[in-house]
Parts: sequence; C-alpha cells; structure tokens
Amino acid sequence: MSGSDTVAGGAGSGPHVLVADVDAPELDTDDRHHLERALRLRSGDLLTVGDGAGRWRPCRYGDLIAPAGDVVATASPSPALAVGFAVLKGGRSETIVQKLTELGVDRIAPFVAERSVARWDEVKTARLVQRWQRVAREAVMQCRRLWLPRVEPVRTFGELDLEGAALAVTEGRALAAGENFVLVGPEGGWTGAELAAVDRHVCLGPHTMRAETAAIAAGALLGARRSGHLPAAGDTIGRANG
Repeated sequence: MSGSDTVAGGAGSGPHVLVADVDAPELDTDDRHHLERALRLRSGDLLTVGDGAGRWRPCRYGDLIAPAGDVVATASPSPALAVGFAVLKGGRSETIVQKLTELGVDRIAPFVAERSVARWDEVKTARLVQRWQRVAREAVMQCRRLWLPRVEPVRTFGELDLEGAALAVTEGRALAAGENFVLVGPEGGWTGAELAAVDRHVCLGPHTMRAETAAIAAGALLGARRSGHLPAAGDTIGRANG
C-alpha cells in the first residue's frame, strides 16, 4: 500500500480507529467495546484516530480521547485505483470488499453481469451494500489505512461508467501502465456483448482463478504498482498473452 495512505510509525503506534472529527475525537460505542474487550486497551494507552479522509492524529485512550499530538493531513493516493466485481453468492463478495480495502483500492464497484448467478431485490441489495461499507470501515482500521474506500451501490453491467476500464479475461495482454480500473466478471464468464463494450482485455495471471481470487489479484497488482513494489511507467504487469 502507498505510504501516503498508511498511518506513520512512531507516534502512529497502537490501534487505529475512525472518528467523525479528529479535532474533537469521540469513539463509537462498538469501537470502544472492541478496543477494551478484544484489544485490551487501557486508560492512557496510545492509539491513533482518523477521519477516513486523510486526517489523523495520535491520542491516548480513556473515558475521553485525549489528543497526544497534532493533526496530520495527507493527500489522497494517486492515481486512484478501482476494481469492479460481479457480485457473488454467500460471503465471497464481503471477502472481496475486505481484501480490496486492505490492498488500497479507492473505489469498489459491485455489479450484476448477464451471467451472474447472484441476483437480489433492491431492498436486500441496499442492506448488503451497507454491510460491505461496514466491512470496509473495519478493514481500514485493521490495516491502519487513512482513506476510506468508496463502496458503490450495486449496478447492472450496463449501468457502469466504463471509462478507462479493462476487463479481466483468461486470455489477454498484461495490465499496462495507466490502467487503474479493472472489472472482474462472474464465474460464468463475460458475454459477447460485455466483451464488446470494453476494448481493453487483460489477464491477471497464468491460471484460471475463481472470481473472488481474480478480484483480489487485480487489487494486489494495482496497489503494488502504485506503492512502487512493482514496475510502473513503461512496463506491464500480469501475464501477457503468449
């Protein structure tokens, strides 16, 4: 993950918690219970608080959260990274959201493709998105990330903004520099119409992956390139079609 999107070391030791206002930090009841019961935090222990929009500061835990240092403001990571994925049944979509958050993805775009098995009504889908947003928030605190990703509402593939998008396919070229938005389809694969809608087709690795693995692989490749752990400008990543 990009260093600009991670709480710094030293003064940034201890748990990291999201709050509404870092100038006057107050903890949610559930977060306080987690700190005390799971992490065994005691009065006077160090922690950091952040607003999920780049601002954070060190504090000391107690009935009142006492600032222990100045507010630090960080710019959002650049370029912004996005992964879209065809919604899956069970808890696999939740796992995708959690891992993409840990990997530094800024925009998470769930959608329903033509061959998607998972389909929900509007009310159930709204509840799922709220759940995924909570999962992203928890993952931000766990991985000490400063910027909360945007988890978008579920759309159909046809409703997606496809500008700059690349489709992940089994046979395709490597992901090129400047391509920062990857769409991963359902396990049934893309239809001909969906393939025709996007002219960038990329391959994420040498093996046929499960849909959730492919989405996480896309996030890992994008995040590693942005953070400098993989080659960037002028190079490609992933497997080129041989």
